[in-house]
Amino acid sequence: ILTELLKIRIVSMMSPIASTLALGAGCYWGTEKYIVKDFQAKFPNSIKEAKVGFMSPDPNAMKNPSYRQVCSGTTGHVEVLNVELKEPTPELFEALIQFFFSFHDPTTLNQQGNDVGTQYASVIFCGDSKQKEIANKVKTDLQAAMDSGKITTYQSSQVTTGIVDYADFYPAHDEHQEYLAK
Repeated sequence: ILTELLKIRIVSMMSPIASTLALGAGCYWGTEKYIVKDFQAKFPNSIKEAKVGFMSPDPNAMKNPSYRQVCSGTTGHVEVLNVELKEPTPELFEALIQFFFSFHDPTTLNQQGNDVGTQYASVIFCGDSKQKEIANKVKTDLQAAMDSGKITTYQSSQVTTGIVDYADFYPAHDEHQEYLAK
């Protein structure tokens, strides 16, 4: 029994953080470009897979919504980039979340620029409690930097990004995948 417990402990130490998460930061095509192209330029081969689609923080939200339904703003779904990290570590996840806060405005509730509606919310859908802990730390650090005047580039003074549990992911149609790269 001790040997089995030791094996379990070693395996859990080797995989300290979930590999899957989803990020909502306005229109999912921009999020896809920033993460797949720009983040990977800084952290090559860090992303195993990324797809645009929809996710809702509400467990009772409708199943498998269409793009038109999500765009209506009535489904409770957010346009997201679903990300699978190639070799997840807490350090890589933290760098990803810091980068996430750098390319959109996390202070405008359900809005990015001219895009307004719940589908454009700033949300981090976390795959496990470790991701949630790190995301909350990065969000708190960002708020502290804003409160002290070190960061003044956002429209409002409060970070409104939601940090929630990973939920059912509904991929967008194939023609929406890698849209800006076409």
